Amino acid sequence: MTLFDQFSIQHLAGIPIIIPAIFIPMLMLPSTKRLMPSRPHLLFQWLMKAAAKQILTPLNLTAQTWTNILMSLLLMLIILNTMGLFPYTFTPTTQLSMNIALAFPLWLATVLKGLKTNPNTALAHLLPEGAPGLLVPALIIIETISLFIRPIALAVRLTANLTAGHLLIHLISTATMVLMQTMLPIATLTLTLLFLLTALEIAVAMIQAYVFTLLLSLYLEENT
Repeated sequence: MTLFDQFSIQHLAGIPIIIPAIFIPMLMLPSTKRLMPSRPHLLFQWLMKAAAKQILTPLNLTAQTWTNILMSLLLMLIILNTMGLFPYTFTPTTQLSMNIALAFPLWLATVLKGLKTNPNTALAHLLPEGAPGLLVPALIIIETISLFIRPIALAVRLTANLTAGHLLIHLISTATMVLMQTMLPIATLTLTLLFLLTALEIAVAMIQAYVFTLLLSLYLEENT
């Protein structure tokens, strides 16, 4: 066993557990069949409306048609990021391949949206205004590379932050178990640090989901 074994996809009865890890948490979403929603349901609706207001306020009416997509993405990422903090679970968003599979199609959709609605403005982003004529080819190449790096940066940012947090939790928990047998006072300090780090990781999981969605909304704003 190594530190990175916790990020490898395990199989149960020949089925990769990443599949239920992605879909089963959706059952945790609050739902109600009563005439009056419950308090958790009202709290959930209030939080989603507040997040939608923060993300969608800068967008124009054309971009706000993406509300359902962006809010569904935000909710899914929050669930997938936080579920890995529970015992005997797996965090799908620690896999770079999955994060790229989320980032690339959405980023490409924003670019195609810009080319469809306002192609002149979309192409103008490849060349800063007032650039010297000799630098035009180099600037176009640089801006094109930076454009294609965007989905990779989105995926790597999410993967790196979650992976780093899980590694720290694993290291500190291992140190706590070892110190409990030799130095109990120090083990108490590391255990307290472990609880604080777990709370921080919950916040990081939610913040990274918000940042991922917010950056996509900014790309959408740029192309609409």
